[in-house]
Amino acid sequence: MLPRPPARPLSVPFARDLAAHGDRVALHTPTGTVTYRALAEHVAGAAERLGRVRRLVLVAGANRADALVTYLAALSAGHPVLLVPGDGDEAIASLTAAYRPDVVARTGTDGTWTLDEHHPGTAHTLHPDLALLLSTSGSTGSPKLVRLSHDNVQANAESIATYLGISDTDRAATTLPMHYCYGLSVIHSHLARGAGLLLTERSVTDDAFWAEFRAAGATSLAGVPYTFDLLDRIGFDRMELPRLRRITQAGGRLAPERVARYAELGRRRGWDLFVMYGQTEATARMAYLPPHLAATRPEAVGIPIPGGSFRLRPLDDHEHAPAPGDELTPDHGLTPGHRLTTDHGLTADHRLTPGHRLTTDHGLTPDHRLTADHGLTPDQGLAPVPASDHGPTGGENDRRPLVGELVYSGPNVMLGYAESPADLSLGRTVVELRTGDLARQAPDGLYEIVGRRSRFAKILGLRIDPQRVEAALERHGVRAYCAGDGDELAITAAGTAADEPRLRRLAAAACGLPPRAVRLRALPEADLPRLPTGKPDYTAVRHLTRPAARPSAAARSTPTPTDGHAGGAGSTPVDQHTPAPESVSAARRDTAADRSATAEPDAAADRRAPADLSATAGPPSDGLPPVHDRPCTDDRGPTDQLRVLYAEILDRTDVTDDSTFVGLGGDSLCYVEMSLRLEQALGTLPPDWHTRPLRDLATAAATPAAAVRTGTGPAPTRSGLRRTLETGIALRAVGIVLIVGSHIHLFTLQGAAHILIGVAGHNFARFHLTDAEHRTRVRHLWRSIARIALPSAAWITAAVLATGLYDPANALLLNSLVDQGPERHEWHYWFIEALLYFLVALALLLTLPLVDRLERRHTFGLPLALLAIGLLGRYDIVGLAPARFHLGPTVVFWLFALGWAAARATTARRRLLLTAVLVLATPGLFQPDQQLRTVVVIAGLTLLIWVPTLPSLAPLNRLAGLLAGSSLYIYLTHFQVYPHLQDDFPALALLASLAVGITYAAVTTRVTRAVRRP
Repeated sequence: MLPRPPARPLSVPFARDLAAHGDRVALHTPTGTVTYRALAEHVAGAAERLGRVRRLVLVAGANRADALVTYLAALSAGHPVLLVPGDGDEAIASLTAAYRPDVVARTGTDGTWTLDEHHPGTAHTLHPDLALLLSTSGSTGSPKLVRLSHDNVQANAESIATYLGISDTDRAATTLPMHYCYGLSVIHSHLARGAGLLLTERSVTDDAFWAEFRAAGATSLAGVPYTFDLLDRIGFDRMELPRLRRITQAGGRLAPERVARYAELGRRRGWDLFVMYGQTEATARMAYLPPHLAATRPEAVGIPIPGGSFRLRPLDDHEHAPAPGDELTPDHGLTPGHRLTTDHGLTADHRLTPGHRLTTDHGLTPDHRLTADHGLTPDQGLAPVPASDHGPTGGENDRRPLVGELVYSGPNVMLGYAESPADLSLGRTVVELRTGDLARQAPDGLYEIVGRRSRFAKILGLRIDPQRVEAALERHGVRAYCAGDGDELAITAAGTAADEPRLRRLAAAACGLPPRAVRLRALPEADLPRLPTGKPDYTAVRHLTRPAARPSAAARSTPTPTDGHAGGAGSTPVDQHTPAPESVSAARRDTAADRSATAEPDAAADRRAPADLSATAGPPSDGLPPVHDRPCTDDRGPTDQLRVLYAEILDRTDVTDDSTFVGLGGDSLCYVEMSLRLEQALGTLPPDWHTRPLRDLATAAATPAAAVRTGTGPAPTRSGLRRTLETGIALRAVGIVLIVGSHIHLFTLQGAAHILIGVAGHNFARFHLTDAEHRTRVRHLWRSIARIALPSAAWITAAVLATGLYDPANALLLNSLVDQGPERHEWHYWFIEALLYFLVALALLLTLPLVDRLERRHTFGLPLALLAIGLLGRYDIVGLAPARFHLGPTVVFWLFALGWAAARATTARRRLLLTAVLVLATPGLFQPDQQLRTVVVIAGLTLLIWVPTLPSLAPLNRLAGLLAGSSLYIYLTHFQVYPHLQDDFPALALLASLAVGITYAAVTTRVTRAVRRP
């Protein structure tokens, strides 16, 4: 009898049957299109490389064809896939160490896709049903994984394709990461129906993304809440996308008003909005809101997906929501500004203990069914509400929606969790999914999420376990209590205020959040908030860490997000695995204004003494929170204002109290505006403000003001108009006027451009040679180079085409290298060319770790050495000077190096050395009859070396800031402006040149910020 051939491994049908879709286009990639037939061939080839023995294949996910081919090859051949983020080495290394995959597929250091075989066969016992392993905690590399079967993957893909109505004429853009279950479900559901995928790693803020979207004829767009923030920012509602059929949303709660707004926009534009709910443990999707209900029921998560079902599990005593007869006490954390709505299930039977009389400050309106039983007085104008309006209020016939834990059943429910390689041999250990979300089913049949059973929080789209953060800080010897609070992690930790920056970084590293999303307050350990039982008081943790600001009208009219569904965390630990909400790495724009709109008084005061809250219904005369509600620490308002200012000018979304101007990538192009705006807000700035943490600047500014208010310090003696102006800014402002005026022949005072070369070196040292790590410094430098080169090339190219005065070498900024002759107009842009050459050369040098280390160790010695090398060019020792000697890059580099060294000259001896070099080397740089030009250069750079600031007035500062901030663009554009006016109206020619340059600076800044937005 012949031996029976080995059974074919189980596989995922849509990955196995790609060829059935023939020559339909499967992929739109940056290099062209790929048909299903060709994709199937690529997948078959990759499967052959993986071998016939089932192996654990780690795939570093990316929205690129080679990653997708390897992933599909593993699914089609029955190899379990461990899908991890492809954009960070940490998660790959962590999960490789934890699970010892047989094959690792990822992008190599040279950018090519590689398959690294760790074992010739397999080192694991793999269950036959196991198809896919996904992380439960975003991109942090946690070893806890969700085990999904072939049937899970196929069933969820079919279900999603069914309710979305996906057909083979659809094309979806990959706007989300492949390793994220939502992004992966987009791929699965479209491949299951023979639809197309636009593979792109571009952001929706990138104009090139929309060019690709239109070129591919894309019909579907997927987004998490942050995606909709970006769409609002770029004016999506004004875009013409005639082929768009549907937009899907998941990955966290989208505010109901935004759901309704986008639903209405879709109705007008001819596309549908699908709001969806899911978890990684359900392969991706569990519920969706039918599009025709999105405008009228935007707060609901909808109905179960085809093939799935929900039930509500009654809550245990220790985890119940408020029920009739419950007394609400201070432990419930009720303070003015809490907007209690019907979502909280409050009825006339809810009783408040003495001292917690609810008032209109709580945002209660008549339709909340609150009666005198709640301590409301008649003068609040709340009329009785007939029971028939909302159904019975009690008794055995009570038909109010039951609140319970949402439990899901369906073919897409995971096999179970894996926490070690041994778990890969397990079969099904879970038959239904306890989501951890508290929900109810409304009379219309739609499900609504009203809270969260566990302390797990969803912050910035990431599933965060506050207990894990507490344990991480405990390992560093720090007792801490952590709780989710909207889009931030709130922490109180044992320590002092000086410890807060370090503790915030430790906490952020422990959970994978950016530091800006961690709100931490250090207290003596004895003062950490605890309940009477001795357990942590997580409600107080949230309150103690919130910015101290009176709730605004917006805060009182907007419901406080419930725990869990809106990103919060409950206070009841879960004694078993709690399924994770979907996770995605998404950074959300966060400003102080956002936080202050929902800020609430300190809960510590509420625990110290009962307070009649009705006494706070009217605003205090000083416009501040009532005394008993004010924080016990210093006012953090100035810090919030500075965060907003930094975020606005630097266009960054990750500004924290520990941020510095240079650390956020600030450079000389935005330094002027920032310094003047800060001086307006704070007063006199310290010389090193650009390297000081934001919190230090706020503290330094707040301390004198507080002293004046309390009578403990002298009143300021500085006049309201008096200011100081940094010498570098003054030189840039005066210098550009001298350059333009001298070119017009309104007056003749040359030498300013050579001074500005030195100023450029000075700024290079201050803004680019920071304490940031190596790669960050280089990345910031290249970004600054682009901000100079691209606007310059664009303008000069237009000038080449419009005037005929310039050669194409000018447009390419290469005139100084090819040296086409002494004609004056061809050397108009020598300054910009020289500056770019210096920056590019230094950027290349600084990419070398050795040079980076040398600069950090010898901050003055390295520029001094470069100054010595520059002097060889100054005297043209090797014969590289062009026909116009004083404009050659090799000739003027020593001035750049001198400015760099001046920024690092911390002693009088060093400044004397630089001054001596300046005085000795400048004579002879220009023509013999240009002695005044020599004097101007020496005088200007001497000021830069010795005098950090100059006395000024507020109006002069504003003017200087405008001119200095636009100086590069004024220089760039004035050659095409003044010739039309200089003969008849020279003064007007000067003003027009300045105005055009300022306008071009504003346009360039706006475009740059739009491009840089994530």
